[in-house]
Order: sequence, then structure tokens, then C-alpha cells
Amino acid sequence: MKVAFIGLGIMGRHMARNLMRHDDLTLSVFNRSPEPVEALVEAGARGANSAEEAVAEADIVFTMLAEPSVVEAVAFGEGGFVAAMGEGALWVDCSTVNPSFSRAMATRAGGHGLRFVDAPVAGTKQPAEEAALTFLVGGAREDVEILRPLLDCMGQKIVHAGETGQGAAFKMLVNAQLAQSMLVYAETALLGENLGFSRDFLMDTLPNLPVSAPFLAGKAELIRSGDYAAQFPLEWMHKDLQLLDLTAYEQNQPLYLASLAKSLYGSAKAAGHGRDDFAAIHAYLANQADQG
Repeated sequence: MKVAFIGLGIMGRHMARNLMRHDDLTLSVFNRSPEPVEALVEAGARGANSAEEAVAEADIVFTMLAEPSVVEAVAFGEGGFVAAMGEGALWVDCSTVNPSFSRAMATRAGGHGLRFVDAPVAGTKQPAEEAALTFLVGGAREDVEILRPLLDCMGQKIVHAGETGQGAAFKMLVNAQLAQSMLVYAETALLGENLGFSRDFLMDTLPNLPVSAPFLAGKAELIRSGDYAAQFPLEWMHKDLQLLDLTAYEQNQPLYLASLAKSLYGSAKAAGHGRDDFAAIHAYLANQADQG
């Protein structure tokens, strides 16, 4: 099996490396910056000088890119890889995009004789490294079954959410809860400190309560140390909330709390936290309180 992987950022580089655990594939990789390509070539992958070169003769092409405009440009812009894929090949987009965009990509890919599956992930840098991601998949069942052995190399769970676009749609729901849970936790912890509890006490106890989301235990350690090295950059969360807002608009569904969350993450990004982990919303709220 010949597989290509395009987009080797915080997530993609680890996903591609884990793909190489598969017993029977050759992997070609491409990224705009060369460093992650070079690292994967040392591990046994074949480096490509362009997206077109990466997909030549590929049976399956994975993309993990920053936002819809980048996906569209890399796939269909000048030098886009879609035109270089063989008829009947399968494009799997793991990028976080809005469902209407995903369906549009599927339609355009179909015009080139390609199959398309949307497979965004739940999980950040550490689960990507540990092959512990959850794939939220939209597409034909037969295509999902073909992909299953490859997805199993990169993750621990596959949720087939339905037809094309439903993987992207389910990712909107996941990130809506993720963003708001982080905000609630940060705000609650700050109130706790003002009530006289130590930060260490709050970071040790709050994440372990039945009402707390499991991911908060890891974020508590970032808050405790004040080291917000990005596992999931705050600017990406803001982008994802914008896609959620667009999706809600298309469905004529108001999202009162998520819209407020988008504004707060946007303010934190404007304050210089965009490249920090999204747990840095705690630092932003703390600073706002100090200024108030």
C-alpha cells in the first residue's frame, strides 16, 4: 500500500510517524517547512518536494492542515495535489474544518474520480505521540473499513459518525465542549484562589472531581507551572470556535455560551497568547482580574 501524508505540524508529524508502524506500506511525506520531513525521512519515510510529488501513485492520502483555506489551497490551488492523485484513490482529511466545507471538498474530489473521508481527531499533542487519538469519521462504510488498520496505527478509537461531513460535524460538538470546559475550569480556579485556597490545592483537587472533564488534569499541570508550551495552540481553538459559529449560523442555531467563549479566546489571542496552549486562557483571565 502506498500512502502519503501532507501536513506535519504539532499533530501530523506524530501521526505520520505512527503510520510507519504498519507492516505493509510505503509512506511519502510533505510539509511546507522541511524540518519534520527530514526527521521522518531519517525514520524511513520518503520525503517529497511538493504535495503533487507526495501523492504520486498513492492509494491513500492523509492531510492534517491548519484551516479550511489551507486545505483548499493545498488540494486545489496552484500545484494542488488532487489533480495528481490516481482515479479511485482515497483522500482522508484529518484537519479540523466545518462540515459544509468538508462536503464541498468531497464533491470536488469526486469530480476528479476520487473518494473522500473526513476524519478529524479528538486529542492533542501527547495523544498523537502515543497513538491514542480518537478519529471522528464521516464517509462510506467500505472506505472506513479500508482505513481502519491505518487509523488503528495512529489512534485508539474510531467513531464512524455517519456520511461524509459528519466526522467534521461531530468535531464541532467536541470542540464546543472542550473550549467551554477549559474556560469554566480556569474561571472557577481563579475564584478558588480568591477564596483562600492555594493553587496547588485547586490543581490537585478540582480536576479529579466527578464534574470535571478528564483532559483538565493535564491542563492543571500547565497552569500550576505557568508553562503553556502548546499542545493545542490557543489560536487554533479560536479558529475552531469561529468554524463552530459558522456551522451554527448555517443551521440557524444560536450558541450563546460558545459565542462568548469565542470572544474570550479571541481577546486572549490578541493579548499575545495565540501560540500558547489554550490552557493559557487561565493566565489571560487572571491578568484581566488583576487589571480590574
